[in-house]
Amino acid sequence: MYQTRRFLIVLFSLGLSLVFFMGAAMAGNYKKEYKMSVVVGPKLPWGAGATKFTELVRKRSNGRINIKVYTSSSLMAGRQTNEFLIHRQGVADFCFASTINWSSTIKPLNLFNLPFLFPDYKALDAVTGGEVGKDIATMLHKKGVTLLAWGENGFRELTNSRRTIAKPEDLKGLKIRVVGTPIFIDIMKALGANPVNMNWGDAQVAFQQGVVDGQENPVVAIEIPVKIWQFHKYITIWHYVIDPLMLTVNNKVMSGFTPEDQKIIRQAAVEAATEERAIVRKGLIAPDLSALHTLKQHGMQVTVLDDAVRLQFKNKTRKVYGKWVPVVGPELVKKAEAAIAGSR
Repeated sequence: MYQTRRFLIVLFSLGLSLVFFMGAAMAGNYKKEYKMSVVVGPKLPWGAGATKFTELVRKRSNGRINIKVYTSSSLMAGRQTNEFLIHRQGVADFCFASTINWSSTIKPLNLFNLPFLFPDYKALDAVTGGEVGKDIATMLHKKGVTLLAWGENGFRELTNSRRTIAKPEDLKGLKIRVVGTPIFIDIMKALGANPVNMNWGDAQVAFQQGVVDGQENPVVAIEIPVKIWQFHKYITIWHYVIDPLMLTVNNKVMSGFTPEDQKIIRQAAVEAATEERAIVRKGLIAPDLSALHTLKQHGMQVTVLDDAVRLQFKNKTRKVYGKWVPVVGPELVKKAEAAIAGSR
């Protein structure tokens, strides 16, 4: 009896030693530095969220995992739509990425670009935190990428230098800078505007010269940090599309970490993304509308569309919505619509 017990203790100890040895061996094969891609600069909430994630991972892994954030699309030579490809190939080990930038390659992500689908943040959370979010995570994993957490760039709101936009007809003839994703061009054309695709640096020059009239971007994440009031007097809060962010890791990279470190990475991702999401929403949800007050304090005229007026814009873009549902996937759209209806 005593010998059997002693044998079991020795066997258990050897097992623990083997687990420790295997973990140490795996950790010993870690890269000295992992690369993380972000398309914006480090001072914007999006870039700061990426930095927060890397700091949490480094601290909690006791320095075993060091991740360097490559900001301003530097890993892809400025070509934002190539980010998913370099991520899948392992050029970027981690990403804090926009669904917009990946939607050219991964068509179902155009779900978040469907015009006037998401009325508020509750609707978005119901989609990303529910069955649709799981479906997207599964889809990404099959393509070589693990989704760790959802962050956010925010609802894209419209600014311009010409006039108040309070009804669809007000957009007629205005030149609006948009990102290069085709659905954005379709939406603006449906509303009577002239969409112009250009990078942000060129857009600012075009605004100053009066060649381009307006643009669309999230308030807290982009418009306030870049001081959009330098170029535009009018802003319309219309929630026409939403821009969720995905904090991801390459599948092969993730499998190279010990289970303990994988847990650290997942927890850090959720914490950093949750904090980043709260930052970009701050001041935009009643009763705290301080972000809108900031715009007013700098001379901007703020127009907030109510549900009835927003419906007018939605009706104008129904053909665009219908055109893109097959591209996204009818089943995924149906699930999203149901989740949104349930959040109301």
